[in-house]
Amino acid sequence: MGSATTQALAASTQALAAASGVSIDTAREFFAAARAVGDSSHLSGALADPSAPVEARQNVVSTVFGGYSQNAQSVLRTVVAERWSSAAELVDGIEELAIRATAIAEPQADIEADLFGFSRVIAANPELELALGSSLGGADARGALVERLLAGGVSAGTTLIVSSLVRQPSERRIRQLLNRAINIVSAQRGRKVATVHSATPLSDAQRSRLGAALSSRYDGEISLNVVIDPTVLGGVRVQIADDVIDGSISARLADLRQKLVG
Repeated sequence: MGSATTQALAASTQALAAASGVSIDTAREFFAAARAVGDSSHLSGALADPSAPVEARQNVVSTVFGGYSQNAQSVLRTVVAERWSSAAELVDGIEELAIRATAIAEPQADIEADLFGFSRVIAANPELELALGSSLGGADARGALVERLLAGGVSAGTTLIVSSLVRQPSERRIRQLLNRAINIVSAQRGRKVATVHSATPLSDAQRSRLGAALSSRYDGEISLNVVIDPTVLGGVRVQIADDVIDGSISARLADLRQKLVG
């Protein structure tokens, strides 16, 4: 991500935070805008062109997205008024706003856990991952497949995020898209994501103790995603962003073997 995009995304996120009445429909409009801009090189070029006057770029928003809610249009005008490092990063930025808007619209829904659960389903089903990542079936067919799979099992926001992402994968792997979405939702809610690898499921008490310990260490709320991984043998391996805390038995055995060899 370029420095220009970092600043543009910060300003756009602030505009979204200042908006009132953000709903699932608002999030749906942002997802639709991201698809429209991503599908049209002419539109993305016009909106991301730093040499074009800000007013001209905002007029394009009014023309193309004039049917959207005032909330969505206002935020999008802020988005295009900023300088983005590339047209692709502009699209990613609008998509991030859509995910953040979903988190705002459904504050009580455990969207991170739902997204993580679906990512594990995909990891266990290569054919499903291939179907969702293929361009052969068409965007609407992929979106409809996700909606059928998730019907009644997760929140409306989770379904919206996943079905929208598979409609425009942009050569990104579905699990990568879901992991990015999890991190965005957690960031919107002021949390960090910890991926915990354990040989067996953690009890509620174990999750509570681990969450408390990590919250103290990282000075903030932690969202735990647990992966059952027999290769760790015992103990846990925790990853938060680029930090890895490996207290697994397999790591200790590997360390012991290394010392014996060395």
